[in-house]
Amino acid sequence: MADLVSGIIYAFAALFVILDPLLSVPIFASMTKGQPSREIHKQAFIAVAVAGILMYIFLIFNTAIFSILGLTLSTFQIAGGILLFLLGMEMALGIDLCRSKDAAPTAAGVVIGTPILCGPGAITTVMLLSKDYGILIPFIAITLCLAATWIILYFSAGIQRILGTVVTDIMGKVLGMLVAAIAIKIIFSGIIGTLGLPITI
Repeated sequence: MADLVSGIIYAFAALFVILDPLLSVPIFASMTKGQPSREIHKQAFIAVAVAGILMYIFLIFNTAIFSILGLTLSTFQIAGGILLFLLGMEMALGIDLCRSKDAAPTAAGVVIGTPILCGPGAITTVMLLSKDYGILIPFIAITLCLAATWIILYFSAGIQRILGTVVTDIMGKVLGMLVAAIAIKIIFSGIIGTLGLPITI
C-alpha cells in the first residue's frame, strides 16, 4: 500500500510539473477574453477532456499508436512544436494567424488541451511512467492531475480579475515569447531525433 501511495504521489508530481496548468491560466484567460463565464467553463472542460483523452490513449496503447501510423515521437515533436510556435506568435503579437472569423469559440479549449497541456513532454512522461509502474498508478495520477487542472482553468476568470487586465495582457505577451521559444526547442529536438544525431538539448 505504501508503494502504491508513493508511486501515485511521484507520478502526480511529475505529470503536474509537465502539464503546468498554472502556466496555462494567463494563456487560457487571453484566449477566452470577453467570453461569458459559461463558455469559459465549457472550454476549461474541453481542454481537460482533450488532454485527458490523449494521455489515457498513450498510457494504454503506448508506442503502438506511433507504430500503426508509421510515426515516431520525434515527428510528433516537430508537428506539435510548429503548432505551439504559431500559438506563441499569436499571443506575443496579438494577431490571429491560424483562426478564421468563423472559428469555433471552443477552439481555445482544444489548443490548451494540446499542445499546451498535453504535448510531447506529457506524452513521453506518460509512456515512461507506464513502463516503470504499469497502468494503474499512472492512470490514477493522470486523473488527479486532470481534476486539479480543471479546477485551475475553471476559476481562471477569477484569477484574471485578481491580476487585472493589464497584468494579464503583459503576462500573455511575455508567455507568448516563452511559448515560441519552447516550441523552437521542441522542434529542434524533434529534428535531432529524426536525424538520429547524438545531440541533446
